Amino acid sequence: MNGYTHSAKHTSVDLTEGPILPELISFALPLMLGQVFQNLYNSVDSIIAGNFVGVTALAAITTCADIARLLTGFFTGLAAGAGVVFARYFGAKKENDLHRSIHTALTFAIQLGLFMMTVGIVFSPALLRLVRCTEDVFGEALLYLRLYLIGILFTSLYNVGAAVLRSVGDSRTPFNVLVASSLLNVVLDFLFIVAIPMGVAGAALATILSQALSVAIVAVKMLRTTDVYRLVPKDLTIDAAYLRDIVVLGIPSAIQTGLIAFSNLFVQRYVNGFGTAAMAGTGIGKKIDAYVGLVAVSFGQAMTTFAGQCMGAGKKERARKGLRLSLLLNFGLLIVIGIPVYFFAEPVARLFTPDAGAITFGITMVRILIPLYGFQVLMQILSNTLRGFGHSLYAMVTATTGLIVCRQIYLAIAMRISHDIRLVYLGWPVGWFFAFLFSFICYLFLVVKKDG
Repeated sequence: MNGYTHSAKHTSVDLTEGPILPELISFALPLMLGQVFQNLYNSVDSIIAGNFVGVTALAAITTCADIARLLTGFFTGLAAGAGVVFARYFGAKKENDLHRSIHTALTFAIQLGLFMMTVGIVFSPALLRLVRCTEDVFGEALLYLRLYLIGILFTSLYNVGAAVLRSVGDSRTPFNVLVASSLLNVVLDFLFIVAIPMGVAGAALATILSQALSVAIVAVKMLRTTDVYRLVPKDLTIDAAYLRDIVVLGIPSAIQTGLIAFSNLFVQRYVNGFGTAAMAGTGIGKKIDAYVGLVAVSFGQAMTTFAGQCMGAGKKERARKGLRLSLLLNFGLLIVIGIPVYFFAEPVARLFTPDAGAITFGITMVRILIPLYGFQVLMQILSNTLRGFGHSLYAMVTATTGLIVCRQIYLAIAMRISHDIRLVYLGWPVGWFFAFLFSFICYLFLVVKKDG
């Protein structure tokens, strides 16, 4: 592209030069803080619903969370894979290819978002029955889910837009967007749940409007920039050659995310068999777990971009060194974060609901997961690095085999041995371990031994 100027206003960052660890931290920190704010507004939904509406509302939001992730997760995975394509073109300084691939991905995201929104709304009752949603929760869950899915188009567009920005090294703008949308969501939660008692419908409406704000900010950013990722509306079209590249790397990642979310429906099905308090308590545990896991998730995203840019620039050894440094740093941070969360799980759980049963379930889940979280770190960093190296299909196979096949086999056996929800909670670390193991084997053969 010849229409771009190089100025101080550019926010893209070349990760192929300079000291590795400071660059990784600088790039991952906004991602991490963004995850904090994203988790914050997800937590506020649950805290306000649990305290001002009731334990059934908290259970309804929890039950819908995995169903929503089944649909929205597909876009997250597609965007992650597409981000590798963007990062490679950026690293190789192929500006025309970068421009055309971005516009193809955005157009595809619009079309797919509209389709998934329609499918999700129509099949919401069937999905809730699939996870054995209890009758006392079903009505609220159906209302929340259908309203939430209206905003799936915004989720689709934001994920692709954020992937564009991260692929060129700009992780600060997605962070700023998440801060703005999170703060709006908190304000709207109080407005639509407390001031105007709309129940779970208010929580869903707050989320939709916050997602819309995210898309608006990213769109304005891309329209106004003079950098290589500038959005030109008249260029929004699908180019088959670039769509093929995006699909090759993006669809495996999308399928992986979608299948894992689908597998989680069956995990939720086991949880729902223990009653409303277990549904609500597991939701609390998942919210707390998300804060502990955000470090590994953020550095995993950073490693996808870092490895992708390094591969585009022909610097594979730099990418491998970045992997080693990321793992060391993440284990150190896990100790710093995990120990306080383990010991203060009870007062944190009480923020979500006064229901004693739900609190007990939440504490139990957190204290089972935290000691085994190292496997989550290994899985996230290795799997995302494989994707950055261009082995998206292998990353999908290793993750889905561990997180779906091995975990479901374990749960089927464990539930036959004992009807104990602690065995369900152990299913998460079991999945992490096998996903890490398979990713490590692939990394050895595809990256290490291939290079001698």
